[in-house]
Amino acid sequence: QVQLTESGGGLVQAGGSLRLSCVGSGSIVGVKAMSWYRQTPGNQREFVAGMAVGGQKNYADDVKGRFSISRARAGNTVYLQMNSLKPEDTAVYTCKIISAWGDYWGQGTQVTVSS
Repeated sequence: QVQLTESGGGLVQAGGSLRLSCVGSGSIVGVKAMSWYRQTPGNQREFVAGMAVGGQKNYADDVKGRFSISRARAGNTVYLQMNSLKPEDTAVYTCKIISAWGDYWGQGTQVTVSS
């Protein structure tokens, strides 16, 4: 059974940094892309960053230049390096893997940025 497990969230002051990790376990066949989303209470989940298997990356406008997505060389692990964090970055961050057999989501990790 496929499972995605995020870690690295926490409380940080504005201007600080965090690195999120998402480890995929189980049989994930034909990975096409990996991405990060975030959600705040009462709002829809929004795209943050994505990376195609060929290496192409894209970011939401409000995180460009501050966040960076990357993938481990082996296995199904994706990272999100978040720098210059702002209070408005506070959210639950969730990873997603798109594969030939379907889409998989993690449970999320809370990121709280204090002013």
